[in-house]
Amino acid sequence: MSLNPPHPSPRRTVSLTVLIVVIVLVAGAAVGTTATYYALHPRGTGSSGGNGTTTVIDDLGRSVTVPLHPTRVVVLGSSIVDSLVLLGLRASIVGVDCSSSAFGGILGDYTPAQVAEWNLSGGMCITAYPALDPPQILNLSPQLILAASIVSESAMESFQATYGIPVVFLAPSTIGGITYDVQVLNAIFLTGSTGIHLVQKLQRTIQQSAGFVTNLTDNGTALRSILLTYYVVPSGGYAGYSTFGPGSFGQSLIDLAGGVNIAGGTDQGQYPSLSGGQVLSANPSVIVAGYGFGVTNSTYATGPDWSSLPAVIHGNVSYVDVTLMTEADPSMVFWIPTLAHLLYPGVPFA
Repeated sequence: MSLNPPHPSPRRTVSLTVLIVVIVLVAGAAVGTTATYYALHPRGTGSSGGNGTTTVIDDLGRSVTVPLHPTRVVVLGSSIVDSLVLLGLRASIVGVDCSSSAFGGILGDYTPAQVAEWNLSGGMCITAYPALDPPQILNLSPQLILAASIVSESAMESFQATYGIPVVFLAPSTIGGITYDVQVLNAIFLTGSTGIHLVQKLQRTIQQSAGFVTNLTDNGTALRSILLTYYVVPSGGYAGYSTFGPGSFGQSLIDLAGGVNIAGGTDQGQYPSLSGGQVLSANPSVIVAGYGFGVTNSTYATGPDWSSLPAVIHGNVSYVDVTLMTEADPSMVFWIPTLAHLLYPGVPFA
């Protein structure tokens, strides 16, 4: 569900310096993802012959044989829809993940803007939360299922074994992995120049971010601290600001934009909640808050110690579509220059 952050598999957290070196080396090799990622997920999508299928390696390291250019696809994960739309493949999507009606239906998993922009409807719903509904998938007669981390790996593998419908997991564990997933989609859908251009744009953005951070440090610019928050609980025992800790996508976004994450040293895991007192003590230079799924700009104003935060007092708060920081897709990568601008308004990104 989009309200929740992406849940990447555990991976080693690298320092900003190492991250930059890896990105520069990879971008120079025109691969567009980290060496570690490709070590875990071997490149290679090869034709299985002249029978209209191809074999890809998904993000779980599974080798999956799929039909070439399928026209009926069920997508369980809004991040995957983003990639397909950017590749011009919206017409191939016949079903998408939704919450049960008690949890908001399609608007439990997609924002109103996504529903409108991507032309989604309740008739496309596959209930994925709180539990997956396989008959709804079968009723749509899909040729392929593309799944993110919102669904159970074991459940989908069982579904594939039972019904013979291939399932490809696209759940990247790194920013560079987003590029890899687009390459997988290119191999399946034969997107040609459209896919090539999207991959090149992703690679270029990541490479530019490395140069941007290098310029900041070379010029002696003081790196600015940031609270990147996607949800707030105003009061009660769980009051606080949901944010991103070490090893999370949010941490990677902050690193690539040249910021210092105030939750970067937390021992609360990848997705901690910081109390008002903790945020006050950290005193972030900038706050970027995500709206959507029932959270609005005014919701943050009711958050603990909000009006006392220096960033709020001095007007250094920006509100953005929460999916830009919680959904691991090309739009997340393309948001990095904007995040860099929010941190360093007077410094050119490229």
